[in-house]
Amino acid sequence: MSQDRKPLTLLTHAGNSPAKNRGIVNPPVYHASTILFETLDDLEASEAEALEPRPETLSYGRVATPTSVAFESAVAVLEGAHGVVAAPSGLSAISTALLAFARAGDHVLVADTVYGPTRRFAATMLKRLGVEAEFYDPLIAGGIAALFRPNTRLLFMESPGSLTFEVQDVPPMVEAARKAGIVTAIDNTWASPLYCRPIAMGVDVSIQAATKYIVGHSDVMMGTIALASEEHYKTVKRTAVMLGVSTGPDDLYLALRGMRTMGVRLARHQESTLEIAQWLQGRPEVTRVLYPALPGDPGHAIWKRDFSGASGLFSIVLKPAPEAAFAALVNGLELFPMGASWGGYESLSLPANPAEIRSATQWTEEGRMLRFHVGLEDVSDLIADLEAGLARYSAAA
Repeated sequence: MSQDRKPLTLLTHAGNSPAKNRGIVNPPVYHASTILFETLDDLEASEAEALEPRPETLSYGRVATPTSVAFESAVAVLEGAHGVVAAPSGLSAISTALLAFARAGDHVLVADTVYGPTRRFAATMLKRLGVEAEFYDPLIAGGIAALFRPNTRLLFMESPGSLTFEVQDVPPMVEAARKAGIVTAIDNTWASPLYCRPIAMGVDVSIQAATKYIVGHSDVMMGTIALASEEHYKTVKRTAVMLGVSTGPDDLYLALRGMRTMGVRLARHQESTLEIAQWLQGRPEVTRVLYPALPGDPGHAIWKRDFSGASGLFSIVLKPAPEAAFAALVNGLELFPMGASWGGYESLSLPANPAEIRSATQWTEEGRMLRFHVGLEDVSDLIADLEAGLARYSAAA
């Protein structure tokens, strides 16, 4: 499907090939490890393609199947990418991309506010492999050039940042990196490629945990790596094949099915979240609401420039109170149970302490942080649940 179509149209039709599947609308699930070849020439051609992979290469189930090709091609159209490599989780997508580009002796720059497991992988696994990861202030913008070294290989961004939602000024960072010959990558999970298209801003590698909004039902783990160029696609695909990174056909099918409704789901997530975030701004128990879509948020201007929408994930900072008050708040929530993931149809909450995972920046807020994901429930019920929780917080303070 042409990438000139509007995003909601792409979500509905990209990756579908009824003419190739006896008129069936949804691509079938292909359970396959072995793929047979009728002639020696066919086999040798397939083996050669596996070394120089194309998005549609079919040589072994771990490399590609018609089901993975359908999903990856759909995401590639949505991302505006040359090609996409699917991975069995968001973290797997991140680690595969980092391993694809970083080599022993290299220096990589990683935003100080990235997803915690990304930070741990960069600081531990890459270090074991002889790669130095340096964490930087996400608000550095074009000043990032001052941190470049002759051996800097990769600039890794995440916008907004995990937990604290700093919005990075991506275009000047990409421009500086391009001039220095440095590969750029970004974790775009929060907005998904529906609400932000990093490749259009010049980013080389756009990564997302498709577990979140593409799947949308809290029942499949999936990651995607979208590559702007054929060269980078081949680099990442070769790495994935060598590492044995592959995704199961049933998960791919569910991810592709979830993608079809992502447009309507994200619109509802955004609408409800904005209403709840604005309501929380007026609560005396809350000192800060961290959500870039809110006017007055430090990242709002850049968000408005670079994003076409906002998701259902945000955080609040509470006024200082005893731990018993915080426990009374979170333990009694009925519609915001505590859970580490997000992006599904259900609402969630998660206590967090950014100070524990920062090195280039400092988190100095005195009150406890609570991250929320707003699901698809009735917004008045969600607000009533939060109102009761904040009343418990005040009573125990």
